[in-house]
Amino acid sequence: MASIFSKIVAGEIPCYKIYEDDSVLAFLDIHPETTGHILVIPKLEVDKFYDLPDD
Repeated sequence: MASIFSKIVAGEIPCYKIYEDDSVLAFLDIHPETTGHILVIPKLEVDKFYDLPDD
């Protein structure tokens, strides 16, 4: 099942992109805790952080 983050990476949900490369996407949070609150997410969907490849 695709998470909200997978849908953002796929372009199905719009976001204000700050940075993007082959591995990660950084964008502004829609409910920021403070000015400039940015989320940085891996483009590869995994169940746990430690499931990400080392590179």
